[in-house]
Amino acid sequence: MKKILFVLALAGLGTSSAMAQEAEIPTSKYSVVTNSFWDNWFAGGGLSLEAAYTSQESGVSKMPFSDKRGTIGLNAFVGKWATPNVGFRAKFEGIWSRQTNTEKSHPLYNTLNSHVDVLINASNLVCGYNENRVWNLIPYVGIGEIHNFDNGNDNLSLQAGLLNNFRINDRLQFFADLKVMGTDGDFDGAANDKWVSYGQTQFHHWDKKLGVDLGLTYNFSWRKGGKTTWEKAPDVEALMALNKEQMDALNQSLKEQQDENAQLRKLLASKTDTKATVVENSKEFVGTAASVFFNINSAKVASRKDLVNVKELAEYAKANNTKIVVTGYADSKTGSAEYNQQLSQKRAETVANELVKMGVNRDNIITEAMGGVDNLSPFSYNRRATVKIQ
Repeated sequence: MKKILFVLALAGLGTSSAMAQEAEIPTSKYSVVTNSFWDNWFAGGGLSLEAAYTSQESGVSKMPFSDKRGTIGLNAFVGKWATPNVGFRAKFEGIWSRQTNTEKSHPLYNTLNSHVDVLINASNLVCGYNENRVWNLIPYVGIGEIHNFDNGNDNLSLQAGLLNNFRINDRLQFFADLKVMGTDGDFDGAANDKWVSYGQTQFHHWDKKLGVDLGLTYNFSWRKGGKTTWEKAPDVEALMALNKEQMDALNQSLKEQQDENAQLRKLLASKTDTKATVVENSKEFVGTAASVFFNINSAKVASRKDLVNVKELAEYAKANNTKIVVTGYADSKTGSAEYNQQLSQKRAETVANELVKMGVNRDNIITEAMGGVDNLSPFSYNRRATVKIQ
């Protein structure tokens, strides 16, 4: 149903092309347009700083990254974001680890941990997608296999962590990956049962690693011209509301044109002479304002039809050397008070420039800016400028 409404909304916007070109299409905070499978991939790598906590250690300081348990290694990975919130990666890390036994026994051995992780972008999930966000917090969990090259052990490995991505540019990120890994207690080769009993309860023996990975991530697409970011999906309900306001504004403009035509027909039927017509028009113009409407967040005239009434006021002002007051407005529901004040001033200046093009002396034009208001209904009518003979 929403897709049908979206198509109808776009069709409605198309009927008023001048307005549609300037309208800012509202987007959803949390929804994005689906990308190709080949888009939104990433790869990277860097250094791994790890501390081993083994099942058999005795009397070893618990301080991480000491010479009793700390090692430096390498990591590399490749992955894909299925949505801005959910991604997957295959990661490879290792080279060295320690068999932490006692203060004096902590030999090195070679290892490789290969695992697949599920990534959840908590920043996008809570705050909505923002491609320019500097820091994204990404919890993850994973499962894989860890291999000990010295004794040939291959064990199941479980991992969890917090990936912190810091944006450098559209393609490049710096990452700090805070992680923990667990595997069977006999992985490092120490003679130790996998299970230990405390009374009637058995606990699994674990060899564990705590660590932090530091490095760079590169975002890419497998296809030429592919995407590494996401486009926000249009907010259908807001788009329909915006379309209704624009149609209301067009209907109002059409009604004003019809009223003006009716008035002109009445004047022609009255068979008055030119001088009498000027006097009649003089009474009509004094105190009467013409409205020029604008689209949301725009200082460009939405429809050139609105300038028909302004043209008549301009001709009167030139003929009588009178001053014209142009007053700009913005709607108070959109933007800050400071922004709306500036926008209303720009709208007034836009109409003033149109009057100059019509031949009105710039010295006879007074511009005012009223900022954001909400005194007209429908609300789109507040996005306007009025032209009035002083």
